Amino acid sequence: MTGQPTSANLNAVQKAVLLVSAVVLAVVLFLLRNGLSTESPMDQLARRSLQPEVALSNKTPTMLEFYADWCEACREMAPAMLETERRTSGRMDVVLVNIDNPQWQDLIDRYEVNGIPQLNLFGATGQLRGRSLGVRTAPQLDALSTALIDNSPLPQFAGIGSISNLEAAETISTASIATASSTSAGPRSHG
Repeated sequence: MTGQPTSANLNAVQKAVLLVSAVVLAVVLFLLRNGLSTESPMDQLARRSLQPEVALSNKTPTMLEFYADWCEACREMAPAMLETERRTSGRMDVVLVNIDNPQWQDLIDRYEVNGIPQLNLFGATGQLRGRSLGVRTAPQLDALSTALIDNSPLPQFAGIGSISNLEAAETISTASIATASSTSAGPRSHG
């Protein structure tokens, strides 16, 4: 019976095959889920972003997103934002500003960020053309970026996250702004 494998040898071979299969499956699942990049789309965008002051002064339209790492809506929108950034490279800047970084508090205050994701949309000369609050789909981001690049009117989207009309916003009385500011929650609150 020297030619017959023993039960112990079969068990060891089966365990080794199972282990190798599990490792290969884990690697394949990882690559399918994350691609070859280990960075999330939001991390890729944040890493590649210009400084806001550079983007707003380089004669290129800018889509500035206020976000946070913990924001699920921001993460949901990140793949579409990354695709927008890739598609418009050289024609429009996509800039991310993390609201949890104290370095950006002046921008958060200046642009009255009171929810995220918030997109501030700037023309090539750095003028604020509009803003959007909430998740935007890839087609909506495409329409916004096309309007910024072509210097055409911004599309008007229905719903809570609609683009604000800056001229109409300027007619609000300072008393109502002061009242709203004192009672509104900051961008970090969701309650």
